[in-house]
Amino acid sequence: MHLNPYGEYAVLLAASLANDPPADRDGIINRTREFGMTMDFTPAPDDHRLTLHVVEDWMRVVDATDPQERANLLNEQMAAAAAYPRLVDHNGEGWHLHYRDANQTLPYVLRAVFGVGTALHLSTLGMHRMGRCAAGDVPGDPCTRVVIDVTRNGRQRYCSVRCANRAAVRRHRSRAGSTAGATARA
Repeated sequence: MHLNPYGEYAVLLAASLANDPPADRDGIINRTREFGMTMDFTPAPDDHRLTLHVVEDWMRVVDATDPQERANLLNEQMAAAAAYPRLVDHNGEGWHLHYRDANQTLPYVLRAVFGVGTALHLSTLGMHRMGRCAAGDVPGDPCTRVVIDVTRNGRQRYCSVRCANRAAVRRHRSRAGSTAGATARA
């Protein structure tokens, strides 16, 4: 048996769905496959809408800046998907744990996976290791993408190199402008 802790891939999947929501259920299923989920999901008519609601609810955890508030929100979400862990062997993966009841619908499964994965990510790497792209902190910058910090040093603040470069250019221009102003006054 191997332990499947739903760690990094689960929180990265949640961020991917938040940053680029698929247009339909099939798009969500395809995304889960891209992030390594091999299980089948019991279909339900509202899977797409309810899954987007799960992602929206998870975003409350992302946007919480106080560690206690973040933990409280995450605990509420995990309680909503609470089930006894189950030992399963499917799709040739070998024995592993699922943190949800069998034969659940897509939104229910993803709520459980996102909750456990996010809890493991934050409790293992630090409560500060997720948030919104720092580029969006600057007035007028439209970036609001989710950043999941999986770096070694724990300092990832931007969703992409593009946003980090844009912020660096702004800092450089700001310093250059203040230096030019100081030189003109002297």
